[in-house]
Amino acid sequence: MDEQEKQERREDIFSKVVRAGKRTYFFDVKATRANQYYLTITESKRRFNSEQGKFFYEKHKMFLYQEDFDKFSEGLQTAIRFIETGEKPVEEPVEEVRLENTDNSLDVSFEDLGKEEETKSEDEATV
Repeated sequence: MDEQEKQERREDIFSKVVRAGKRTYFFDVKATRANQYYLTITESKRRFNSEQGKFFYEKHKMFLYQEDFDKFSEGLQTAIRFIETGEKPVEEPVEEVRLENTDNSLDVSFEDLGKEEETKSEDEATV
């Protein structure tokens, strides 16, 4: 792959700049090597370095991938609604992930933990 192709891949596919008070937000759509889109959100704040007597930009960047868009959007909307109304949303119970029992797994309960050590101690005492 030549340098021009690498540079083209890094370029933004779409950009939106939002100026908000002392901050500027950049919403940049980019593509992975597999040509899947993702979003970078950058917050930029102008700061002054008193030691050098110069301004600089402090930046914070976040990467948001397409498979997370729905959950991210839902969380953002919930947080915004709370700020606007003060009402906490009803939390839905988190689904428990259950792994299926396979032939090479063990079915162990908390009561069983430590019994092996007890059995070894008893066996050693009888020797």
